[in-house]
Parts: sequence; C-alpha cells; structure tokens
Amino acid sequence: MSLVDLNPGQNGIIENILCDMKLSKRLQALGCIEGTEVCIKNRAPFGDPIIINIRGFDLAIRKKDAIHISLKEITDGNCCISR
Repeated sequence: MSLVDLNPGQNGIIENILCDMKLSKRLQALGCIEGTEVCIKNRAPFGDPIIINIRGFDLAIRKKDAIHISLKEITDGNCCISR
C-alpha cells in the first residue's frame, strides 16, 4: 500500500521509500523516514496534492512523489484530523 491509497482521516506507518536516490533524500529531509506515523489530512479537489501530517506539521506532497512511499495502515490509531 502506498501513501496515495489512504483516504483523509486514515493513518499509516512508513515502511520504505522506493524511488531514485535524489527523491528519496528529499523526502527523508522532509521527515518521511521509515517507522514514522503519517496521517492523511486532505486532498486537493482533483486529488493532487495530498496534505499529510507528519511529525507534527502539515506537508503538501504531489501524488507522483507520494506513490513511492509504501505504508503499513494503522486501523486503531488517533487521526490528526480529530486533534
């Protein structure tokens, strides 16, 4: 499952980033590190970009970049939208 498969309000934990080294380093610098919890806050009207909450801040990420972030879904976690 990738980041684009989650709907607003769902959480996941980053398992890995499967892309070229340049994009991987950029995403890691933004906080997308293995084991980090991420929550989908919202999507733009046509689905791009996706607004995520990661490590306490909101981040807008393009779908073409988000598809490379594979996740493990959390079903019983607290969502960032309800905070």
